[in-house]
Amino acid sequence: MQRYKTTHILSILLLLLPHAIHAQYTENVHPLSLEEIWKVAEINNRQLKLADLNHQQSKVEILEAKDRLLPELSVGGDVKLNSKFLIYDNGLFSSPQNVPVKGYGYGIGYNLNFTLYNGGKDKRNIDMKKEEETRKQYEVDMQKYNVKYNVAVAYFDLYKFLHFNDFLNAEIEAEKKQLRLIESLHKNGTVLKSDVLRTSVKLSQLELSLSDVSKKTEIAKQRLNILMGRKNDTALTIKHADAIELNTIADDDYNDYVDIAFNKSSEYKIVNSDIKWSELNIKQVKATLLPKVSLYSNYNYTYPQISFYPYSNDLWGFGQTGIKLQYSIDNLYKSKHTIARAQVVSNQANEKAEMKKDEISLQVKEAYLQQQQALESVETAAQNIIKTTETVRVIRSSYLNQESLLTDLLEAENALLEAKFNLTTAQTSVKLTHIRLLAIIGIL
Repeated sequence: MQRYKTTHILSILLLLLPHAIHAQYTENVHPLSLEEIWKVAEINNRQLKLADLNHQQSKVEILEAKDRLLPELSVGGDVKLNSKFLIYDNGLFSSPQNVPVKGYGYGIGYNLNFTLYNGGKDKRNIDMKKEEETRKQYEVDMQKYNVKYNVAVAYFDLYKFLHFNDFLNAEIEAEKKQLRLIESLHKNGTVLKSDVLRTSVKLSQLELSLSDVSKKTEIAKQRLNILMGRKNDTALTIKHADAIELNTIADDDYNDYVDIAFNKSSEYKIVNSDIKWSELNIKQVKATLLPKVSLYSNYNYTYPQISFYPYSNDLWGFGQTGIKLQYSIDNLYKSKHTIARAQVVSNQANEKAEMKKDEISLQVKEAYLQQQQALESVETAAQNIIKTTETVRVIRSSYLNQESLLTDLLEAENALLEAKFNLTTAQTSVKLTHIRLLAIIGIL
């Protein structure tokens, strides 16, 4: 019997051990604030990594463009078999003169070419690559703001669901106590059986809602882990017990936000960068109408010497150094439509900039008004909690005195729970709309 008891106790301990370890591990997980999650996401988020790689690529393209300013230098050599060297002194159908040359030959030498002037195309190409690199930097900044906003959405979803979970757990415990009280009243014949059933139904609905909120909580955690570049099942807790600070949100004027947006917004900087690039492109296309001047030099050792008369079966060296001028006459008529197309692209960039300006103004206005609406919703929700709390107290007292129906009490309790949900939702909406506004104007 003693052995059986010992085995039974060990089995219970083994079953409880994993739960104890999991609970201890969960407690040791450091709760993260939104700012801490942002820092992790800026380092590990895959979208930001991809944007940064695109930016690095544009930097390398600038170095490639600068490399084109360097002179072209090549060395080469060849080995060949020579045919008979026949000279037809009196025409093709006459007997040729056979000049004695070696049956093989070889050569080695170098060739140098350095562009002195080509209408500034190479240097302008560097400027265009620099403008592309600047545009990529703006895209990185814009992607960073988007990621931070998406992180904030997932963070406040999790914050909201955790609070919903707390509200539901508290409501379930209160409802269980109320159910025991009603069952006791039913046994005493004070209330009807239907009151017990209605309370049981409400308790089941609350437990179902809690299960739904728990699932949404897990999804929000997984989304946050993905945005932070971590594994889906990584343990995650946030500081949801801290109240949301709404006093820090300044009630600035709409026009101030618009002015900041036109100076800081990455989207607006991108379209302005497109304008600069299109203007450089027009100059680049027009440069094809200008001549190209280059310095060249070459020298070769060749065996045998069969390039100049008199011929010789000896090794010989020959080179040239000079300045070469090239002018493509065909570009006078070929470049006409190319220049026209570049001008159209530039006009399009200017129109897009004006469209983006209007779009940003509208986005700022929308986010600004949403923030104001969210602040009003917080005040309304806070007042509703005060009113519904008092309503629940009065109806519960009158119900216990058999002066009101249970349905009135249950409806009042549901209204109070909904008011708590609405207050938390409104508070998170204020923060989200403010973060969205900061992301739009480019100072998040």
